[in-house]
Amino acid sequence: MSSISREDVEHLARLARLAVTDDELDRFAGQLDQVLSAVARVGEAAVADVPPMSHAVPLTNVLRADVVTPSLPRDVVLAGAPAAEDDRIRVPRILGDAE
Repeated sequence: MSSISREDVEHLARLARLAVTDDELDRFAGQLDQVLSAVARVGEAAVADVPPMSHAVPLTNVLRADVVTPSLPRDVVLAGAPAAEDDRIRVPRILGDAE
């Protein structure tokens, strides 16, 4: 695989609208070349006998069962609210009148 050139990095930086210095262009060219080489090595892995999967380990549902339980009585809930009106919790208005 050919290495990424300084001009390639300069072009990519221009496309991404990044301001990079001359020193950064040289440094990034070497770093990007290493990244691309590592990615290319992944493609060389022997995976012909590995079935496709969405996760490397099996997933299990760790949530509890959905069981219906009785809720608090309305009077108890309203007694703990800062303000109540017409059997409801009163909250400050956050939206203006609809026009």
